[in-house]
Amino acid sequence: MRIPAPRPRSLAGQLFAMQAVLIAVLVAGYALFTYISDQHQAEDAAGRQALAVVGSIADAPSVRDAIGTPNPTAELQPYALRVMKDADVDFVTIMNPRGIRWTHPDRNQIGRHFLGNIARAQHGGTYTETYKGTLGLSVRAVTPIRGDHDRIIGLVSAGIKVKAISRRVRGQLSALLGVAGGALALGAIGTYVINDRLRRHTHGMNAAELSRMHDYHEAALHAVREGLLMLDGQFRVALINDGGRELLGLPNEADVIGRSVADLGLPAPLTGALLASGPRVDEVHLTADRVLVVNTSPVSGGERRGTVATLRDVTELQSLMGELDSERGFTQALRSQAHEAANRLHTVVSLIELGRAEEAVDFATAELELAQVLTDQVVSAVGEPVLAALLLGKTAQANERGVELVVSDDSRLDDGLLPPTLPARDLVTILGNLIDNAVDAAQGSLRSRVTVTAYAEDSELVLRVADTGAGVDPAHAEQVFQRGFSTKPAGPGGRGLGLALVRQAVHRHGGALSVAEAAGGGAEFEVRLPLRTPEPTTSPAQGGPVPGSAPVVRGGGA
Repeated sequence: MRIPAPRPRSLAGQLFAMQAVLIAVLVAGYALFTYISDQHQAEDAAGRQALAVVGSIADAPSVRDAIGTPNPTAELQPYALRVMKDADVDFVTIMNPRGIRWTHPDRNQIGRHFLGNIARAQHGGTYTETYKGTLGLSVRAVTPIRGDHDRIIGLVSAGIKVKAISRRVRGQLSALLGVAGGALALGAIGTYVINDRLRRHTHGMNAAELSRMHDYHEAALHAVREGLLMLDGQFRVALINDGGRELLGLPNEADVIGRSVADLGLPAPLTGALLASGPRVDEVHLTADRVLVVNTSPVSGGERRGTVATLRDVTELQSLMGELDSERGFTQALRSQAHEAANRLHTVVSLIELGRAEEAVDFATAELELAQVLTDQVVSAVGEPVLAALLLGKTAQANERGVELVVSDDSRLDDGLLPPTLPARDLVTILGNLIDNAVDAAQGSLRSRVTVTAYAEDSELVLRVADTGAGVDPAHAEQVFQRGFSTKPAGPGGRGLGLALVRQAVHRHGGALSVAEAAGGGAEFEVRLPLRTPEPTTSPAQGGPVPGSAPVVRGGGA
């Protein structure tokens, strides 16, 4: 039977054990140090006390007078016992200069030689020492007693037994141990509280598990293609993965961490979304060359701690959606033409049934000539097949909405003129969105007309779309190319993305986009794209006006 290995203690548990041991060692060390220090201090205090006692005895005139009597012990012994009691010392011994005792707590020791060092006192010195005498080990002081003419007539010693000193220190030790125990208890409680909080934050994981989770986190963070951006409470970049740096066009991670989002040079709408206090769900934003879907979610725990943002690149998807919209437009145009053709065919059949064959032939011929004239006009002006198909489809769509779409006589664009660096997909995005925008603006106007001009000039492709709408308000001239701006009601898919996509595609190919007032009123958008590889240029300020744009007047059609 296999016994599972015990799970390592959590990081919080390890820290608690380490801190508890550390606090116990510190408290025990402090207690031991205090005990030893108090012992030394008590011995020093006992020595000072003994010095004060012997000093007062040596200076007492009654002591000097008693020494001069035939029996000094008779007077000095009672005196010494009183001093012992009053001064709280264990012995007071008065002796002659040779060290023969005149007084002692034990009367049997009177007349015997003093046990201790008296040589220094015999030469006039005063000192303290620790010595083992008849009463045991003691801290004592010895000083000479001087008579007339400063002559040494005796010696006096007073002392306190070391056992008594130790009893005093032990009395203080109980209080010290109580304080140390309280400090240990408080330290243990504080450590437990702190580590309990740490345990909650680390989810009870040990150091190895935290290290492994960090490695997994780093690997997953940099493996996903989607962008991940984390901001702190002051909207500074706290974390960004490789996908996020690539999608936002930012430098190395070390150059980004700690910088404010407002200082990253991102487009203004995208910066506003990242700085927003509320969540953002599936918002479409544009950078210099990408279309991003942005989701943000604030991180809060009683207070705002930051924001987590995810970025998805839908540039290719957006382009395919544009192509799909064009295909849908073509399908609708074919459906509309099929419907019209059925009506005309019914008309021809009815005329034949009424016996008016000649009128039926004239009617059918006139309709065919009208459709052929439109096709010949577009194809002769625009030889590029993708643009020609786009114009034919948009013409049918505009006709359904009551808007006349015409290709100007100035248009001339031969097949094979476009370089490989200018894909037809981008041209569909640019011209298709401009035409859709113009049809929206012209619908309902007096003449309801959209004029498209396409030609090559000085190694540049010029695309110009004019409408008969209300024009662009000068106050909106700098905002019309920004994502989200529109003067029309929002539809199910949102508004304000078409011109922003146009601007992005034009800028990607090093071209210029401008808006001006059309000759017959309304607005005229002009795109100029180089037909050769453009030189690298510094990108314009994100979210600002497009190079070459001019303040004009227009109220709708954005």
